[in-house]
Amino acid sequence: MINYDNKIFITRSNSENGDTDENTVFYYKQSGSTVTATYKGGSIKSGFLEASADHYGNLQMQYYHTNINNQLVTGICTSTPDLLPNGKLRIIEDWQWTCNKFEKGRSILEEIDLETFSEEEFNLESSTSYSF
Repeated sequence: MINYDNKIFITRSNSENGDTDENTVFYYKQSGSTVTATYKGGSIKSGFLEASADHYGNLQMQYYHTNINNQLVTGICTSTPDLLPNGKLRIIEDWQWTCNKFEKGRSILEEIDLETFSEEEFNLESSTSYSF
C-alpha cells in the first residue's frame, strides 16, 4: 500500500475549469486507510480533503476549498497514484464539482521533497487534526 503520510504535492497541470495551479501546495497525512490533506496557494485561500485509500493507493475523496473570490467550492475526486522513475509519486485526479455547474476535470499532482518545503510557510502544524 502507498503511504501518503507527510507527503507534499504541487499541481503540475489542471483542466481549464479547475481552481488549482502550479502555486497550489497540498500537505497530506494518513492514518490507516484514511488520507487527509490541507491545501492552499494560487487561487486557493484554503482547502481540505478527506479520502479513503484502497490497497493500491487509489483514493476516493471529497474536498472543499475557498478560492480568492471567497467562493466555497465542493467536489468529489478519484485519484490514481503513479510511481515516477525518481521514486516520487504522481497523482492523476479525475474530479467533479458538487456545486455550481457540476463540471468535471483532471488534475495531475507531483510529490516534492520535504526539504524544499517549509511547513511554517504553509502555516500548518503537523499535529493538526480535523473532526467532522
